[in-house]
Amino acid sequence: MHRKNRYLASLSLVATLSIPAVFVACSSPQPTTVTVNENHHWDDHENSAWHRFLAEKNRPDHEYAKSEKNEQDEYWGWRRSHPD
Repeated sequence: MHRKNRYLASLSLVATLSIPAVFVACSSPQPTTVTVNENHHWDDHENSAWHRFLAEKNRPDHEYAKSEKNEQDEYWGWRRSHPD
């Protein structure tokens, strides 16, 4: 009888600990839009423009977030002259 209780306790513990993992796995994906400043959102379309900027300037491909501030500023100046 003692062995049966231990088995049920172990099973109960595993079930209790796995419930949060199920909710995390089933949650909806987060949107891919990120706010880069107070009036502009970074999304897939903006990412495409960033890569066009890098190609036009013959620069190596890298993420906007990992670029230096002066390059980001240069991008926004370029972006104003290259609207969608």
